[in-house]
Amino acid sequence: MAWMRRPAPAHRTARLTAARGRGYRPRIAATGQILVCVQQLEPRVGEPDHNRALSLQAIDEAAAHGAQVVVLPELVSSGYMFASAEEAASLAIARDDSLIGEWAEAAARHGLVIAAGFCERGEDGRTYNSAALIDPGGVRAVYRKLHLWDRERLWFRPGDALPPVLDTAAGRVGLVICYDLEFPELTRMVALAGAELLLVPTNWPLMERPSGERPAEVVTAMATARINHMAIACADRVGVERGQPWTGGAAIVDADGWPVAEQDWSGDARGPCALYAELEPARSRDKRFTDLADAFADRRPELYDAVVDRRPGPSGMLASPAAG
Repeated sequence: MAWMRRPAPAHRTARLTAARGRGYRPRIAATGQILVCVQQLEPRVGEPDHNRALSLQAIDEAAAHGAQVVVLPELVSSGYMFASAEEAASLAIARDDSLIGEWAEAAARHGLVIAAGFCERGEDGRTYNSAALIDPGGVRAVYRKLHLWDRERLWFRPGDALPPVLDTAAGRVGLVICYDLEFPELTRMVALAGAELLLVPTNWPLMERPSGERPAEVVTAMATARINHMAIACADRVGVERGQPWTGGAAIVDADGWPVAEQDWSGDARGPCALYAELEPARSRDKRFTDLADAFADRRPELYDAVVDRRPGPSGMLASPAAG
């Protein structure tokens, strides 16, 4: 696999600071950096032994390069393009499966925080699109994807619990899966729970986009990071699986919304790779844009009821009387 490391862009911060105008307030001073790795892999549907070896090799490789946080793709244990719900169920594993135990052993051996997607066989017998959050102490949480994309609803049951946000040696970390990132209500809740770094195992299907543009999903990650002042690390997959081409959109975005590790977006021929970036979790704790503008303090939640209204359609936002 190619190895790419792009440290945090101190030169960019220096330029912005030097150009600041009245009202600018420097962001909180860094208290330490962590090295984050997102592994862009090519798992194979229906080949769990191959996927096991692939995931363990990716973890060891990241650790060898000094990473403290490693993110693997969505459904890395099973592949994605199931022919049926029955096939998905046949490839599902319990959360105490030996594969997850091996991920936990690797986390303990290398001192890592790991997020990795897997096809879960729940204790209720149902199949879930899940991800494990693991640190040297073991499996900290298993999250079940809340928002199922397209045919996923034919294979999986959606989760019914909010994403975990946990304190780790790498800072306060949150976890969502793929399509979850498209729902700003959810990612804002994760940020409000104090997440400094959001980990996103994902499988982004290749979509048409203008030449030279970033994938829309990467733009979404940038916007989500920007409005929440929360760093985001997305581990996508590559290849063509049963006719479905994948984006290969792995990226790491800092708390200001700028990519600090990304790929060449000029074409669609991206392959497996590892992206690395140094992040400062403390930067995510300061939500200020300026002395007088704060992403969280300036919210008006008393006016946002329509965001959680179950009834789509007009919400009366323009129904208030005109000012006299």
